[in-house]
Amino acid sequence: MEELSGTVLAGESFDPVSGRVVVDDGRIEAVEEAATDSTDIVLPAFVNAHTHLGDSVAKDAAVGLSLDEAVAPPDSLKHRRLAAADRDELVSAMRRTLRFMRRTGTVSCLDFRESGPPGARALRDAAEGTGVDPFVLGSGDPSVLDVADGYGASGANDDDFAAERAACEERGRPFAIHAGEPDATDIHPALELDPDLLVHMVHAEADHLERVADQSVPVAVCPRANAVLDVGKPPIRELLDHTTVALGTDNVMLNQPSMFREMATAAKRFDVTDREVLRMATAAGAEIAGLDCGVVEPGRRAALLVLDGDSNNLSGTEDPVAAVVRRATALDVERVLV
Repeated sequence: MEELSGTVLAGESFDPVSGRVVVDDGRIEAVEEAATDSTDIVLPAFVNAHTHLGDSVAKDAAVGLSLDEAVAPPDSLKHRRLAAADRDELVSAMRRTLRFMRRTGTVSCLDFRESGPPGARALRDAAEGTGVDPFVLGSGDPSVLDVADGYGASGANDDDFAAERAACEERGRPFAIHAGEPDATDIHPALELDPDLLVHMVHAEADHLERVADQSVPVAVCPRANAVLDVGKPPIRELLDHTTVALGTDNVMLNQPSMFREMATAAKRFDVTDREVLRMATAAGAEIAGLDCGVVEPGRRAALLVLDGDSNNLSGTEDPVAAVVRRATALDVERVLV
């Protein structure tokens, strides 16, 4: 049994509780109010709702390129670099990124893994021993579902993906798809596939939002990547008013997979509350992937992040939720408990 003391951001509302979290056999046994001298901040570890970890082989290679030049299949810079990388190089690059993610508080990610079954297997191998458990959304032939946790489609303008969607339905696996990134033309076709997750939705309009709400489709948004590729700003406030919204960092080629940076961007540039942003970075991604984490409450898996509330950066904060979302960095991480 272990106790983590300090200010605990507890439950679905992340209410600051002065006290302790009791952990036993990998699960949260209790969250208790109690007097404590600890200045630590205890919160759920992050779930990154959208990554492309394979792009770790080409960090910063796409600076200044358009969306099509950088990532569009099949001949973009991204796909050329993935094709040129041998397996050992790919696994090593993804493993190093996963280690960075763990060091900065992320315990799982929903990764769109290119290159079919071999690509999914490479990510499984890369994750071993890192402390990060990726939820693998595979690509290519539907047989990738023998290895992956679900299917991740590039976009409805690239293919119809009917066979892949049917394979997911048959196996009870989630089907995710990019939509509304360069423009709105692929959003309705994506929704026709009855997806379990939409990614980006930068150009979502009122009729799209109504369908998202009617179909109860969650959305992963990636504001920093959208800014780098100059495709616009996702309507996060409107999306939150219609469905579950989670936060992702997208391509490692474009941005480091730091949930601290993504949260700060979302909080400072969009009409959202700090608690909404923290939920987008934790509970929402966990909920989408069916993971038993993302909330500090009894009975949950103990996937926890401990920040040093007395660091030179966080000392003196008057609002621990705002401090986590707007101010904290990797330097404030004291411990990641899984």
